[in-house]
Amino acid sequence: MKKGKKHEPHEEHIDESWLLPYSDLMTLLLALFITLFSMSSLDAAKFEQMASALSSALNGGSGVLDHSSMNPTDSSTDLGKNKDIPKEITKKTPAQITDAQMAQKEQEDLEKLKKRLDKYIAHNGLSDQLNTKLNQSELKITISDKALFSSGRADVKPESRSLAKAISSMLQEFPEYEVVVSGHTDNVPISNNQYKDNWDLSADRALNFLKILLLNPQLDPSKFTPSGYGEYHPIASNDTNIGRAQNRRVEVSIIRKYQSNNTNVKSVSGGN
Repeated sequence: MKKGKKHEPHEEHIDESWLLPYSDLMTLLLALFITLFSMSSLDAAKFEQMASALSSALNGGSGVLDHSSMNPTDSSTDLGKNKDIPKEITKKTPAQITDAQMAQKEQEDLEKLKKRLDKYIAHNGLSDQLNTKLNQSELKITISDKALFSSGRADVKPESRSLAKAISSMLQEFPEYEVVVSGHTDNVPISNNQYKDNWDLSADRALNFLKILLLNPQLDPSKFTPSGYGEYHPIASNDTNIGRAQNRRVEVSIIRKYQSNNTNVKSVSGGN
């Protein structure tokens, strides 16, 4: 009996079906890291959303792309580098930050000038004739009319010219500010041949005082403005002699340039 040919047993083939999803996974990961590498900066919120989505899709959200494990020294992925900066600062443009710094310098300048004026007033015994006030819009020097003028006159008294010169020497250290010199009267009608009404008197008083200030060649005349208000901006009642005396005055106002940035500045008076 012829024996049949004996066949060798077939070798078992290894199941290679896992290679397909594995290669897809590697392709996805390669694409992801190429994208991350090419980005110069990365938004933290978007990264977290992308990481969460990919983690859920690839392995059920186990956190393969957890960004907390990334190198914190990598400048392209340092997602928390601004976490300690207040939001109000990060929202400001460089110009706004510069304005804030200039407003602070302006405040320091005006406080410095006010202290010098108050010292001059105290040293010369002028506290009943001059006072200073710093508020949100200006530093104002108020000068009683009796410190400068004879009744019904607009010429600055010779002995009072030194006061104008002293103020001008202080102003020259702060040449960038606009200065308004304004004249004010009480409501008693003027009765002389030189002035027909209080408008004219107040305007001439302001202009004459301003001209003495500008005898200082260090001051820029384009920064100075004279103005006459007559009786129409009183600071006290015109019903009494004391009130009328307070209303007859010259004001020298050093105008702030950063008024909107000084809403928290308290009004400070001195030299009373």
